Amino acid sequence: LPQAMFELVTSEASYYKSLNLLVSHFMENERLKKILHQSEAHILFSNVLDVMAVSERFLSDLEQRVEENIVISDVCDIVYQHTVNHFSVYITYVSNQTYQERAYKQLLQDKPAFREVISQLELDPKCKGLSFSSFLILPFQRITRLKLLVQNILKKVEEKSDRETTALDAHKELETVVKACNEGVRKMSRTEQMISIQKKLEFKIKSVPIISHSRWLLKQGELQQMNGPKTSRTLRTKKLFREIYLFLFNDLLVICRQIPGDKYQVFDSAPRGLLRVEELEDQGQSLANVFILRLLENADDREASYMLKASSQSEMKRWMISLAPNRRTKFVSFTSRLVDCPQVQCVHPYVAQQPDELSLELADVLNILDKTDDGWIFGERLHDQERGWFPSSMGEEILNPKIRAQNLKECFRVHKSDDSQRRKLGSRNRQ
Repeated sequence: LPQAMFELVTSEASYYKSLNLLVSHFMENERLKKILHQSEAHILFSNVLDVMAVSERFLSDLEQRVEENIVISDVCDIVYQHTVNHFSVYITYVSNQTYQERAYKQLLQDKPAFREVISQLELDPKCKGLSFSSFLILPFQRITRLKLLVQNILKKVEEKSDRETTALDAHKELETVVKACNEGVRKMSRTEQMISIQKKLEFKIKSVPIISHSRWLLKQGELQQMNGPKTSRTLRTKKLFREIYLFLFNDLLVICRQIPGDKYQVFDSAPRGLLRVEELEDQGQSLANVFILRLLENADDREASYMLKASSQSEMKRWMISLAPNRRTKFVSFTSRLVDCPQVQCVHPYVAQQPDELSLELADVLNILDKTDDGWIFGERLHDQERGWFPSSMGEEILNPKIRAQNLKECFRVHKSDDSQRRKLGSRNRQ
């Protein structure tokens, strides 16, 4: 436990040192200042000075605690106070990430002088071989790492102790900040994506306004639609199926056909809550990976059914889970606490390629909710309950039931927030 607490302190010291380097070595470089317009510098460095000031104050309080006693009594109370009162600067910085990345790429492309200065600065031994962009993403990495460090402390503190209470409080507040950071990043890219989709759609039916602040794309892609009744399976597959294109949003499904000029003609739609899916029993080669999509109320206010064929088993299952997320998965979710759910531990990091996929870090533990014969797993990560698909080769199944049970126990402990916890938190806030 003291080691876990000490790691939080030493890693904050290392992080502050790197932030300092970003400011003194890059941001305050005289040659770079002359090349960049004030607006470009603002987008590139955002509110990094505020972030650094917050880190300095946080580190100062942590170091003071270490000076009081080398065997640290607690650090989560300090984490809690700083998260509640100061860490909102991280949300501002991280939300700017999309603009920051775009501005950096644009400057590298348009300003050879900028490119040259950055390359020279990166070669300085102080940077230890790290790129400028790796310094820019430090605040986002830090706020996520802090949450994991507090989780690690939480696993080691005594149950029902004051230290457990402060660790739970700190973890909860950090989780709120991390979620707000992620949401800030998503919002910008989602809005741009929705504008792009709106331009491509032509409505054959009554037009539906696509752009909305509360709407985002979950999945898009081509499927084959079966023409005629189920009994037509003796026909050749080329005649049996024709291409359709689906845009699935968090609250709406739009069904289209692709037309020339990278456009899509919309011929049906339905609210996502009124979608039902059903897997077709295997009926031979031509009907492999076929499922039925029911629209309980479509664009014409009537029920409609589509028999759809996917290119593979994993693609079919991914569409079915995206279209009807409340449908029971193959294995019961761990949140039911009733079943010894299969688990997998990440052995290779993975970066999500599609909106329905999950990015993985080494050692992430996930419950397997579903899997396919062609190498994909639908999992729920224990430490943040995020769900998504990833290749099965990225993980190793945990076969020992005792380790699975221990993982679940730790997870429930991290996420428990019963009424007594909320009452304690409420009374502390009032004080």
